[in-house]
Amino acid sequence: MRTAQKFMSVTLMLASAAFAGQAHARSDKAFMKEAAHAGAAEIEASKLAQSKAKNADVKSFADSMITDHAKVADELKALAASKNVTLPDGPSVKQKAEIKLIDAGDNDKFDERYAKTFGVKAHQNTIKLFQDAAQNAKDPEIKAWAERTLPGLRHHLEMAQALSVAPKK
Repeated sequence: MRTAQKFMSVTLMLASAAFAGQAHARSDKAFMKEAAHAGAAEIEASKLAQSKAKNADVKSFADSMITDHAKVADELKALAASKNVTLPDGPSVKQKAEIKLIDAGDNDKFDERYAKTFGVKAHQNTIKLFQDAAQNAKDPEIKAWAERTLPGLRHHLEMAQALSVAPKK
């Protein structure tokens, strides 16, 4: 009986370790997918801002967001491919709705809506996402990539907050 109990204990320990490893892999995978959604939303919203914004600084910010987020997206695609993770190729449903919301309404307020939603709020959320991955990702390459990407995201937030049309929080 003792041998059977030891066997069951060892089996349960191994199964628990395997499940934990899969859960960590799923959380790293989830991070990469959320990061891909966030970057795609930023690019799509910024393309809209290139055509609709009236403020030259907002247009310049949008240009920077497209360039920078496209570069980060390419890095993420390469990382995901090396991990056999398939990334989404666009914004999430919620992010698509947010893009429609900034596009709707008074065109004179577009710059403010874009700066608030995709300049400030989106970058605050993305920074939290990347900070969590930088601290908690189990895969060292994913963790390192999140850490390397954070300074650029923080700089984007500072740029957005400096826009004259952005909320002063």
